[in-house]
Amino acid sequence: MQIRTALMIALMLGSVPAHAQEAGRLRELLLQSRADRFSANAPPAIPATETIAYGQDPEQVLDFWRARDGKSAPLIIFVHGGGWQHGSKDNATGTWKPTHYLAAGYNFASINYRLVPRARVEDQAHDVALAVKALLDRAKSLGINPAQVVLMGHSAGAHLVALVGTDPQYLTSVGLRLDQISGVVPIDGAAFDVPRQMREGPPLMQPIYETAFGTEARRQIALSPTLQAAAPNVRKFFIPHVQRPDGIAQSEALASALRAAGTAAETLSVPGTGLQGHAEINRRMGDPSYEATPAVDAWLKRLFGR
Repeated sequence: MQIRTALMIALMLGSVPAHAQEAGRLRELLLQSRADRFSANAPPAIPATETIAYGQDPEQVLDFWRARDGKSAPLIIFVHGGGWQHGSKDNATGTWKPTHYLAAGYNFASINYRLVPRARVEDQAHDVALAVKALLDRAKSLGINPAQVVLMGHSAGAHLVALVGTDPQYLTSVGLRLDQISGVVPIDGAAFDVPRQMREGPPLMQPIYETAFGTEARRQIALSPTLQAAAPNVRKFFIPHVQRPDGIAQSEALASALRAAGTAAETLSVPGTGLQGHAEINRRMGDPSYEATPAVDAWLKRLFGR
């Protein structure tokens, strides 16, 4: 409680560290303090069916949960957040998602990826593509329907799945195509247009953005899903967000850019504000009593024809 209070005072007073890594740690502690509120009624963790290395780096690893019916089933791949510098599949997936999506008859995977500053955001997007390939290469043995794959990510993970879904170079680099992904669910992202977010986003995040995206305009544009949304794209997007002003603006702008390119894109506005809402939408996704869960479920059913 004392740590939470101190962190909240620092945030409200704007007395956040100037160094990006310290700011990132502060943000993660704030998010964790919020996430702890949502864990009391969460189901116990289900052990993954197996852990798969998709590259040589220790961070290039994923957990896979096989659908309970044992048949060929759709696959949902989750990409964690953490400001591109922190987080992992072990502390940012939550327990609702595997439980809920397995019960719905879907396979589920959650990936780690190399982190900034040891790696670049470009490398992280490439890691997402490599993880998809590793799973599709094992589709038969894992019981995956390779024609029904969805990328889902939260926060920085929302940015990464949206980037992979709008810029074909990442999937192409591993021998895959955009049309091999059925849909993308970026959850409460706020860096879909990087230059805009660096101009207008909250001061707390600015050191994190600069560390992740640098100061070169060309690179920032190249790493912005909204600015890369000209066709081709993954064919369908579903974009849930809470009531953070930058998250709303960024989500709506991404959806508009996708629609302008002929890509089906829906947004979902759910209650929740600030870091608490940002953490809640991730930790409670899959909780049947949480408003976003049935909306995502309905979209997945339409997408998969189930």
